[in-house]
Amino acid sequence: MIKEQINKDYMVAFKAKNTVAKNLLSVVKGEIQTVEKNTGVDNLSDEDVLKILTKTSKSLKETIKSLSPIDGKGEEIVQACAELAIIECYLPKQMSKEDITQKVTEIVNSGVTNIGAIMKEFAQLPADKKLVSEVVKEIMN
Repeated sequence: MIKEQINKDYMVAFKAKNTVAKNLLSVVKGEIQTVEKNTGVDNLSDEDVLKILTKTSKSLKETIKSLSPIDGKGEEIVQACAELAIIECYLPKQMSKEDITQKVTEIVNSGVTNIGAIMKEFAQLPADKKLVSEVVKEIMN
């Protein structure tokens, strides 16, 4: 389970005095505990943990985009990138734009032209939904 791996990695980071990993994993563990407490579930599924990790990843990406090295935020950018790399280790590898384009083309060629139906095909796949939407719009136009 991903949650168990996060706990193990937290202990490794703690013992190695890796403050970036330790602090980040501590926050993730806290998020998991909060969700467990709020839902009354003792042990979140990997799918629920992945949702938390995906949300954290998205937040870090937005932080990186918003910071500028010109404003003296270079250290913060480096730290956010390091944290993002740690989070991405737990996430499934995302489909590339080429893979998404190929799948969307196959779906459209099979006769499906409803954007909602095409997006539904990607619901369980490890793909950036925003990128899928962009590819669908490109192909449909």
